[in-house]
Amino acid sequence: MKSRIPVVLSIAGHDPSGGAGIQADIETIRQMGCHACSVVTVLTVQNTGNVVSMHGVDADLISRQLDVVSEDITIDAIKIGLIGYVGIIDSISQFLETVPDIPVVLDPVLAAGGGTQLASSKLLDQMKTKLLPKTSILTPNSIEARQLAPNSQSLQHCAEQHLRDGCQSVLITGTHENNQTVINCLYDQSGLLDSSEWPRLDKSYHGSGCTLSAAIASGLAHDQSLLNSVRAAQQMTWDSLQSGYQPGRYQYVPNR
Repeated sequence: MKSRIPVVLSIAGHDPSGGAGIQADIETIRQMGCHACSVVTVLTVQNTGNVVSMHGVDADLISRQLDVVSEDITIDAIKIGLIGYVGIIDSISQFLETVPDIPVVLDPVLAAGGGTQLASSKLLDQMKTKLLPKTSILTPNSIEARQLAPNSQSLQHCAEQHLRDGCQSVLITGTHENNQTVINCLYDQSGLLDSSEWPRLDKSYHGSGCTLSAAIASGLAHDQSLLNSVRAAQQMTWDSLQSGYQPGRYQYVPNR
């Protein structure tokens, strides 16, 4: 570990229910022993059940925040979550070009747990062309993986397509698959790097993907290897889900 506290920059949406988004990232990053900086991409109207609407932050304001924060603070890893709008991708992409040596974790939030779609087809295209080539690890669930690679015949083929689109590695999570256990698979350019199997919990959770991706970013910020970061993040996420709680009427949230 570094003698200083590592810094993770979260670029994501705000969830007023506190289950996902920026708040989930900050809680996770602090739990993993890092300092959290945050830039909000969209404001949402949502609860633990679904997103009702979202409203993008001005792209120029996002750019200015990213520039001013990075000018002051040494960032060790970047986590990107909900983007929402095409113009915001441009701001993020331009910023990433100025910090090419910082590891980037991209959690492609494409839909809410309640089913509301959060990404247009144009945003998907722009994500693939402008962000994936700058991504150290992509962390889609199986539904998101198929959306980003719609012509693929299997999840492994999805991963291969994501790698061809430019990301260095991809972790596809299996929560949404029809298996008795949850199987998460990590791929890089050499093929399947790691496969982890986890007991399937009987609740529905809000913010699990945010927790996982922020935890991976924290591991990378600590200079851990990709494999060790992914393994530790999965353990932290599963533990937080197992001890999750229900603050409202809908989904459980991880106890981070």
